Amino acid sequence: MSTTTAVGTPSRLGLPKWAAPAGVAVVFVAAYLVFRGTGTLPHDKEAPQFLAVTDLREWIDDHRNDNPLFLYFLNYIRLFVGALYDLFQTVLHALGWPGITGVMGALAWLAGGWRIGLLAVAGVSAFGFLGLWQHSVDTLALVAVAVLLSLAIGIPIGVWAGLSGRVRRAVTPVLDVMQIMPTFAYLAPLALFFHIGAPAGAIATMIYSIPPAIRITALAISGVSPTAVEASSSLGATRWQTLFKVYLPLARSTMALAINQTIMMALSMVVIANLISAPGLGEEIIRGLSRAQVGIMLPAGVAIVIMAVMLDRMMMAIARRGPHTKPSKIDLVGAGVLGAGGLVLIPVLPGEWPESWTVNVVAEVNDAVLWAETTWYPVTTFIKDFTTYALLNPLEGLLTSAPWWLVALAVLAVAWRVSGVRPALIALGCLLAIALLGTWEHAMQTMTTVAVAVLATLVIGLLLGVAAARSPRFSAVQRPLLDAAQTMPAFVYLLPALALFETTRFTAIFASIIYAVPPVVRLVEDGIKAVPAEVVEAATSAGSTPGQLLWKVQLPMARRAILLAANQGIVMTLAMVVVGGLVGAGALGYDVVLGFSQRTDFGLGFVAGIATVLLGVMLDRITQGADRRPSPRKRMST
Repeated sequence: MSTTTAVGTPSRLGLPKWAAPAGVAVVFVAAYLVFRGTGTLPHDKEAPQFLAVTDLREWIDDHRNDNPLFLYFLNYIRLFVGALYDLFQTVLHALGWPGITGVMGALAWLAGGWRIGLLAVAGVSAFGFLGLWQHSVDTLALVAVAVLLSLAIGIPIGVWAGLSGRVRRAVTPVLDVMQIMPTFAYLAPLALFFHIGAPAGAIATMIYSIPPAIRITALAISGVSPTAVEASSSLGATRWQTLFKVYLPLARSTMALAINQTIMMALSMVVIANLISAPGLGEEIIRGLSRAQVGIMLPAGVAIVIMAVMLDRMMMAIARRGPHTKPSKIDLVGAGVLGAGGLVLIPVLPGEWPESWTVNVVAEVNDAVLWAETTWYPVTTFIKDFTTYALLNPLEGLLTSAPWWLVALAVLAVAWRVSGVRPALIALGCLLAIALLGTWEHAMQTMTTVAVAVLATLVIGLLLGVAAARSPRFSAVQRPLLDAAQTMPAFVYLLPALALFETTRFTAIFASIIYAVPPVVRLVEDGIKAVPAEVVEAATSAGSTPGQLLWKVQLPMARRAILLAANQGIVMTLAMVVVGGLVGAGALGYDVVLGFSQRTDFGLGFVAGIATVLLGVMLDRITQGADRRPSPRKRMST
């Protein structure tokens, strides 16, 4: 005998379903009112654990020249990455601008036809017109090395994680640390281990760009239809045959997104990598930042965006083309002529882009920024003040004045309700570790800005992702804007943002949303598009309206992709914590920057980076654990 229970019906004790959560909430409110202001764990910059980490760094610095780990392991990694970068850089500079333009145009033509080839030619030429040819070539070499190594490591691990839940659970914490740890926190150790220069910059870029490759590849492999796998096995295929004949072809489109996101992440790191003397466009952006001139930074930022769009269109064109589809004879001839023409012109034309062909827009950009500052300031001030006084201040006051044990219990209760026992215990362990590290007060301040930024990111990302999935035209228009938002270095739009919003927490939230929305939109769009067409057709033929189709079919079936989007929104928002520290958010982000800029505060900055990772793991486990909870529909029958 089976029965169904509606959400609003009384429980066995005669109480409605909402009674227990409401009662728990009342208890927490009463406890807060009674114990407010006690057990708040104020921040101590001179805590012993911070000083101990600083002393450890000094000891490593003193002994690295006679340590076998440095001499025979880390040094050879540095030499290998450096040699690979030198190879790419030498080849690109040998080709010169005629050769690079012709070869890139030919490869793009073969990938997606003459339109993509024309886009590549225009994109490469733009580097020269902007007066950034040398820096662009160096950046292209650095990104090529980082992406090549990231994919060589990330895709096999992602496939393994997609096939094995045990492997996925093992690598997830490592990916969390790699992606959430603020870049400033590991730049100093990287400079310590690998010195400064291109190899250290490439390795720093790899640390940041490998996680999306692994996560999205694992999602693609695990999303392959079990029916297709079973059919392959029943026909006698081996595991390797099933992998190459079933898994990889069916996961092709989502794996292309993994490559795309790896490229985007690598390009977004070129500015940060310049802080440890990595060559490229980051040098111009840092120079513009030091002079407070957007006109110097913007051309370099635009060059990075153009590079991202060009590489993205090439990758997506390859993904759309079937594995057995070959270029037409016209495409082969056109690409051959374009590539050969570029190579033939190498000895004829100079390798460097002619200076007379460049365009200088520094003054015009600076004037436009000044106009925006004076025109929009009243509106942006109202938005900033409303958000600060209505949302940020009350939330920060609540988290920083509540006892640490009450906050921990509240997180435990919410995580248990949403995700289950194990994620709840992990979340509790993260908070207890933050308390033991001595970063509780700053962690609560950081969690305030992160919570608001993540909420705004997920709302915007869901709306734009659903709209893109349902309208190919909207998706095509939106894609270059997402590329620009994700790859435009934050430092470029921080100066006008600072002028409009001043040095406040809202400025940090603004920068975080711009940076974190694109991957959320892409993953939501990809998840909804991956819903089987026959399921959509069946729902439509049954009389479902577009709204019912979205809420009852597409969103539930895209649940895993949406939860991964939530994960990426959280980790990328936390990745902007350092930028938030630079523009007035303070807290952990400022601690990390202080540790990077002042050697005596290295321990403070490194521990703050670890606390940031713990915050990210806590939020991630709550959201990702929801995917393993049984749905309400499954619990409706007994």
